[in-house]
Amino acid sequence: MNVKALCAAVVFTGLGFVAGCATEAPTDNWTRWVCDSQAEVLWRFVDSSQDAVDVRVGGGDIVHRLERQPSGSGAMYSDGMLTFHTKGNEGLIYRTATDDLIGRGCKAP
Repeated sequence: MNVKALCAAVVFTGLGFVAGCATEAPTDNWTRWVCDSQAEVLWRFVDSSQDAVDVRVGGGDIVHRLERQPSGSGAMYSDGMLTFHTKGNEGLIYRTATDDLIGRGCKAP
């Protein structure tokens, strides 16, 4: 069984989160930012180490688990599909493979 099929099976059966799979998003402790493109980004640190964040884009239910990556400034998190870069109290988010910008100037409304 390939990873996509496994993820679909896990999501369909409601068994929860398996590494690399996204399921329904929990509803607690999310930070809400709005970008210049009006895209909404909900994010939160996975734990106190701040080595990973969960991110939801556009009010969707899909949760992306992004791992911290080396960065020249600020903090950058990615899962190879989505990248979220923060610096201070704002950030930007884009699709990693295509560099398609989802939003910049993302910050608390």
